[in-house]
Amino acid sequence: QEHSAAVVITGREGMFSGGFDLTTFQKGGEALYQMLKDGAELAARVMAFPTPVVAACSGHAIAMGAFLTMSADMRLAAAGPFKIRLNEVAIGLTLPRFGVEIARHRLTPTHFNRATILAETYSPEAAVDAGFVDRVVPAADLLTEAVATATALTKLNPKAHAETKLLTRETALAALQSRSSVAPVIVASARALMQKTLPPRELRLALRPVRTGGVVRRCSAGPGRCRPGSWQRTTSCLCQRWSWNS
Repeated sequence: QEHSAAVVITGREGMFSGGFDLTTFQKGGEALYQMLKDGAELAARVMAFPTPVVAACSGHAIAMGAFLTMSADMRLAAAGPFKIRLNEVAIGLTLPRFGVEIARHRLTPTHFNRATILAETYSPEAAVDAGFVDRVVPAADLLTEAVATATALTKLNPKAHAETKLLTRETALAALQSRSSVAPVIVASARALMQKTLPPRELRLALRPVRTGGVVRRCSAGPGRCRPGSWQRTTSCLCQRWSWNS
């Protein structure tokens, strides 16, 4: 950023990004919250970056990989048998709010529903129509095309580019920076674990929406009901059954 240079983001051949680490989802607690928070902040930084950002999608782009692709200004995808997908619903996770807002900002209305609610899988070519990427190029030419595109975009007026980017993405960026942008996934990731240990009534209470006011004191589920050894640490609360101090 200090050099006012355009940016190209790419992955290894055949795989742009497979998304978040699923082992961290299984652990839950503070590690999960921090991973999701970092993902939201990364997407927000890319979307608000003052100079042009080009995503060179080098292969599969799943979940956070697709969110990151959509966050760029210009999105190129390598041709090939690759999948671009928001797979959260298919594997039992609720989309994080920041991801929903990125998808809402970039996908067409029809594909927004199909991609988010139905977890539809897209080829690179189909992803152009949906709004995941802007164009598909031969895999061997991807990086060359991405660098050439980034170089061409440096001819834009930098001040106008930066200010217009923030203006057109104001709503999406506000959602990405919201404190509640990662809450739905944290709740959903706890569901499978809690279903094995909590009675139905307590499960319904545990999955209630996160309260947005007050100060968290501790997890009211108690020892043995939340993540072992961390139930009193609110940042590690797995089930989000919190008591509050106004």
